[in-house]
Amino acid sequence: MTARRPWNVGITHLIKPPFDAENEAFNGNAKFFYFKSKNETGFLQVDLQQLDAFLIWTPSIGNETIRQLNNCQIVVRYGVGFDKIEIPTLQDRGIAFSNNPEYGPEDVADTAMGLILVLQRRLIEHDILARSYIDTWQENHLSPMLHSPRATVGVVGVGRIGISVIRRLAPFGYRVIGYDPYVSNGMFRALQIEKASSLDELVSQVDILTLHCPLTPETRGMINRKLLQKARSGLILVNTARGALIENIDFVEDQLRSGHLAGVGLDVLPDEPPSSHSLFDAWREQASWLRGRLVLTPHNAFFSDSSMYECRFAAAETARLFLEEQIHRNKITG
Repeated sequence: MTARRPWNVGITHLIKPPFDAENEAFNGNAKFFYFKSKNETGFLQVDLQQLDAFLIWTPSIGNETIRQLNNCQIVVRYGVGFDKIEIPTLQDRGIAFSNNPEYGPEDVADTAMGLILVLQRRLIEHDILARSYIDTWQENHLSPMLHSPRATVGVVGVGRIGISVIRRLAPFGYRVIGYDPYVSNGMFRALQIEKASSLDELVSQVDILTLHCPLTPETRGMINRKLLQKARSGLILVNTARGALIENIDFVEDQLRSGHLAGVGLDVLPDEPPSSHSLFDAWREQASWLRGRLVLTPHNAFFSDSSMYECRFAAAETARLFLEEQIHRNKITG
């Protein structure tokens, strides 16, 4: 029996060689092409034309790149979101597309919980202020301070990550309300949480709002000034999903300055790294009005050593299954 030739597999930035996880998923039967540019305009046409499969992390993939994929059978996104992939063009070219929802829900949920607790308990503010205490110590309380069994958390998106967050919230005694129009009433009953019929209804009832939904035309900019006018003063907002779920940074700054937002925790931003903006300038300078109330992490909520390997292996395995067994796992259509 003639051995099958190695598959030609493209891998983009953020992944770096050696490609051990991907090689394991392909059982050692792959030749890897590394596209290290963050921008697809830096991709070599001669390499694109050789690919059987293309594994994508950071870059957008548009018409120009897709037109060069003469032999490619499948494109797989390393992550969950696919808003930067021109899926209709892939379909027109007969190229399959999959995302990769099988890794790291626990890590994202842990990060969301960490941000909630850090902001609720005002831990960073305590840490900064405590450095200047000399004759006093325990007398220095920060108020208001939410008490978990009397606080309500709103979870937007009751999928695998949202459910992981809900499970973590339960032992703390929070009242939990979920909003997800695509999830059945039975799921809410199984999770033993309340269900909001609209985002407006949810926001009006909660002390803490945490986002766990995909970025779609429906959800883009869903968190905006008009919506937050319906929120209680002192709301804590956490986003570990997609930066563009929040309409813009201007109103976030205004709401933090006014105190309508007590704190904001963001693992994702509309532009990454953060663009020049007065809010981010104040964050970098640890301005007294903001310190401890805005917590940013660099889009790393998904990351642990284990989940990163799992992510890479699963994406490559999805490509191999399609190429060798015609199994289209995690299929996405336009």
